[in-house]
Amino acid sequence: MTAELGHFTLILAFIIALAQSIVPLIGAHKGWSDWMRIAGPAAQVQFVLVGISFAMLTVAFVTSDFSLWLVANNSHSTKPMLYKITGVWGNHEGSMLLWVSILALFGAMVAVWGGNLPPSLKARVLSVQAMIGAAFYAFILFTSNPFMRLARPPMDGEGLNPLLQDPGLAFHPPFLYLGYVGLSMAFSFAVAALIEGRVDAAWARWVRPWTLAAWLFLTIGIGLGSWWAYYELGWGGWWFWDPVENASFMPWLVAAALLHSAIVVEKRDALKSWTILLAILAFSFSLIGTFIVRSGVITSVHAFANDPERGVFILIILAVAIGGALTLYTLRAPMLKTTAVFGMVSRESALVMNNLLLTVSAAVVFVGTIWPLVAEMTTGAKISVGAPFFNLAFTPFVIALAVILPIGAMLPWKRGNLTRAAQPLWGAVALSVTLGAVVWAVQTGGRVMAPIGVALATWVVAGALADFGQRVKLFRAPAAESARRARNLPGGDWGKMIAHVGFGLTIFGIATITAWELEDIRTMQVGDSVTLRQYDIRFDGVDQVRGPNYVAQQGTFTLITDGREIATLHPEKRIYPVEAMPTTEAAINQSLTRDVYVVLGDQQDDGGWAVRSYIKPFANWIWIGTIIMGLGGVVSLTDRRFRVAAPGHKPLNAVPAE
Repeated sequence: MTAELGHFTLILAFIIALAQSIVPLIGAHKGWSDWMRIAGPAAQVQFVLVGISFAMLTVAFVTSDFSLWLVANNSHSTKPMLYKITGVWGNHEGSMLLWVSILALFGAMVAVWGGNLPPSLKARVLSVQAMIGAAFYAFILFTSNPFMRLARPPMDGEGLNPLLQDPGLAFHPPFLYLGYVGLSMAFSFAVAALIEGRVDAAWARWVRPWTLAAWLFLTIGIGLGSWWAYYELGWGGWWFWDPVENASFMPWLVAAALLHSAIVVEKRDALKSWTILLAILAFSFSLIGTFIVRSGVITSVHAFANDPERGVFILIILAVAIGGALTLYTLRAPMLKTTAVFGMVSRESALVMNNLLLTVSAAVVFVGTIWPLVAEMTTGAKISVGAPFFNLAFTPFVIALAVILPIGAMLPWKRGNLTRAAQPLWGAVALSVTLGAVVWAVQTGGRVMAPIGVALATWVVAGALADFGQRVKLFRAPAAESARRARNLPGGDWGKMIAHVGFGLTIFGIATITAWELEDIRTMQVGDSVTLRQYDIRFDGVDQVRGPNYVAQQGTFTLITDGREIATLHPEKRIYPVEAMPTTEAAINQSLTRDVYVVLGDQQDDGGWAVRSYIKPFANWIWIGTIIMGLGGVVSLTDRRFRVAAPGHKPLNAVPAE
């Protein structure tokens, strides 16, 4: 009965979404307040209905209701409870139900917290949001029904993909979906603003927290996915430029550009057309990511579906949403005039450069991801675009972004003097050049990326701290005065500083692990040792162990340095009998300065075992930086300016309201 209730409430949510798409939009066009007021309650009811539907699917997984096709194919009675729950979204149908649940959640949040929005704008925003929801409700109901019953239920299920049975990946999809779907709010605000014909500081103030929240969740989701790939897949890497990895990275880059661009709209009434375009593109990349993951056009451990019918349906949604929004933008955007002027040397110009670097880098990733598909469709040739292309094409834009970031933060609005603005940064310049030179001098056999990466990371971190010190008059005013200024700084300023520090630390981790990583692959007999730098790794044997729902060959390795045993490592090769799939569990001895990483391979004909060993310098700084970037987003969201009434929402002279 729970499945039928879930299916019924999903249909009702679809009907409500259709009504919410049409009635408030007509009301806003005609000026009928009663019709506009329908949007808020409809969004809340829609969320309650789809929430019930998602809860019913969760109950089916938790209780192992194998009469549901989805549960029978993605769960098993012996699975730990955590993976029974996460199995709800560890498949195509359930993940899409989570997708629309989050979409409805964001709509309900606007309905509840959007009291300071003009009624016409609020009605249009919620109508556009409902249009997106209605399209994906139709997709689920007509092609991906999660509540399909089996005439003859099996005694037990087929289990969940073992790669997904991991805490890191269990929570990775929900965070990514919160980011993907969160960008729908920026899209809805952009389309609503184009329909209404007004974009001003108030609009930017409303759209920024939604974009910031989406960027924050994407940051966490991408970080979790990278961490999972590092320790779970056993290949020793943290980023592969896989098409599905790129599908989440592209909207993250555009969302970062949108955040900075919206600041210019709010502060200076400039870049309005560009900011609207970024809001459309950010969610467009999310939709493109959905198409890549679910259309079957690529093969990936992350991909959910390979049904062409579903791919065509999503492609239609994508074409209508993106094509319709861009058509509206083409008609309206030229009329969104700006009253602001600014010089070549100004914070506005620095933010424009920031935007260009972020969007062009996203375009590079997009071309590299899509090009193999285009080439195969047009010429029939199968080509591969891998890490060498992305590293070569993408890295220069990151370097340029890191170089201008501290300088741009110091520049005043409208026009400034570059020499005067850079004066507080001379200490950061000296420190970054010195550390880069020291690394260049002491490294043996390392690549040029290490000194450049260390210098850039130091420049970004020291620049962010210098900007913060300038704002609180550190060392230029009494300590009590600086402390008072620091306490009174808005959350957005604190968040910017923290996020930029996190970005610098991530650059440091990426540069050092890429330049200094050491790898050894060999066959080892029990008792053999391998030496990597100052560490000896001794192979002590392999035992058979049993887990909750798997059996494993567990290796034992002793880590020795200076004759002392400092750790015991237990890499595993697991077999999940239900799914009949193997997985590799790396063993990692972690510290802030290096990871010792050991992977147990297959047993060889001579009785030895294939073993891969790595020394990975400063690997954890990649995720420390990611966490700090996310923390910066959290702190920025506490800015009280996002919670108080925004400035007056005045129409522009360019476009009359309908």
